Amino acid sequence: MRIKLDENFGARTDELFRSAGHDVETVRHEQLSGCTDAELYARCSREKRCLVTLDLDFADILRFPPAASSGIVVLRLPRNPSFSALQMLVRQFLHTAGLRPLAGNLWIVEPGRIRIHDLDADDNC
Repeated sequence: MRIKLDENFGARTDELFRSAGHDVETVRHEQLSGCTDAELYARCSREKRCLVTLDLDFADILRFPPAASSGIVVLRLPRNPSFSALQMLVRQFLHTAGLRPLAGNLWIVEPGRIRIHDLDADDNC
């Protein structure tokens, strides 16, 4: 899986994805810190990378349509976050990622559940 980690993640999170065998680029490594959300969304779309972020703004499907992306994943940490809580969400996401398509979808990953906004499924209702 081709992933772009937003600037709100550090080296330990990067390593979680890499050790699971994924192709990871980071906003920090590419010196994109401080770029607008729109710029980051466009760059991920051009590079065909799934954006993984803690930024809830990316859950706005009108501003950032998942259908035009390689996937958007928003990790929702509990109120008192810790690295172990983040690690659990990443593992939960990675476990499920192989079972459902990422491209064109918005995933909201919370402790114990994943909500997937799938436009194709919505159109068929």
